[in-house]
Amino acid sequence: MTQLTITRLGHHGDGVAEGPVFVPRTLPGEVVEGEVEAGRMAAPRILTPAPERIRPPCPHYRVCGGCALQHAREDYVTEWKAGVIAQALDAQGLEAPLLPPHVSPLAARRRATFAGRRVKSGALVGFHAKASEVITAVPDCLILHPDLRAALPLLEEVTAHCASRKTSLRLALTRSEAGLDLAIAGGKPLDGPLRALLGRWAGQAQLVRLAYEGEVIAQAVPPWHQMGRARVTPPPAAFLQATREAEAAMQAATSAATMGATRIVDLFAGCGTFTLPLAEAAEVHAVEGDAAMLRALDQGWRHATGLKRVTHEARDLFRRPLLPEELNRFDAAIIDPPRAGAEAQAEALAQSAIPRIAALSCNPVTFARDAKRLSEGGFRLEWVQLIDQFRFSPHVELAALFSRAHIAPHGS
Repeated sequence: MTQLTITRLGHHGDGVAEGPVFVPRTLPGEVVEGEVEAGRMAAPRILTPAPERIRPPCPHYRVCGGCALQHAREDYVTEWKAGVIAQALDAQGLEAPLLPPHVSPLAARRRATFAGRRVKSGALVGFHAKASEVITAVPDCLILHPDLRAALPLLEEVTAHCASRKTSLRLALTRSEAGLDLAIAGGKPLDGPLRALLGRWAGQAQLVRLAYEGEVIAQAVPPWHQMGRARVTPPPAAFLQATREAEAAMQAATSAATMGATRIVDLFAGCGTFTLPLAEAAEVHAVEGDAAMLRALDQGWRHATGLKRVTHEARDLFRRPLLPEELNRFDAAIIDPPRAGAEAQAEALAQSAIPRIAALSCNPVTFARDAKRLSEGGFRLEWVQLIDQFRFSPHVELAALFSRAHIAPHGS
């Protein structure tokens, strides 16, 4: 048995001891004991607990891979996540004021992708254990909206009939304003009997939409989401912010950062999470690589009232970023890239004359890398706000404002 002292938390939420040795579900200052294999102590025994340690509130915590930090006080986790942002910025020689964080409430998660597998007793639906193919049922999950938890028996029935014996289903379940929206992937080939069965399930379970391998099998009413004054029906399994509360916090941040702008470009616009609310005060050009999501955005805009002109463009911003001369037509930009960041687009923004950028990110490291390039191009990072919509996880999201150093920023 090896005895270790935890010195810090790694970016995945594991405790780290000298070596390095990674020790899950531990905190800095704790003394632990266990077997070390390949730089990891998988089953530590806590000899000296940290004062920040609490009893994990979820009964699934020890076996479910969805959460990594339930053993720590909430204020400690929030402070640690803010520190992850500050550390990423410092590595690039940057700093900025941190606004008060947003932390989404429990039982607010409106979308989740479950794994489903056939077993001898029928079916098993839940989340994967950490770094494992083992599926853990989560009927008492603390982060899921009650409507999603209530649908778990239906997902088990779907899995029993749709999953093959060798693979797992991916069950993307979303709570829309109209009801539950289910997209199934990884299942058996769709034939006539299975199609009929799926249609019956949709009616009995009062799903507003059921899609199978991208094809809509049944739709009672469109599953819509309110985005400003517009109602948007995304394509099946489309990206959506995990909680409505975090989405509202991000919308408030982008609104503050672009206040007073009359022409805005929304880069990586998705279905219009920011485009449509901002169109109440400004003309917005939405750019997104997924044409189906842009069609949903456009339909939402066309059926709304009181919005200014919204245009859109399907474009791969990794391969074809908007160029400086294209960006110069706008007086503010929004950029919300995936985890890889937007290195090429940041380069073009840095070379443009655009005065303000509202940035969203789900990866502080790539955000800081891109922020460094914007800083070299004459932008000043005015503020950063932690957006924590993935409670108990090491996932860190943020909103930020960049402005040209000679221009007094709005919303700062």
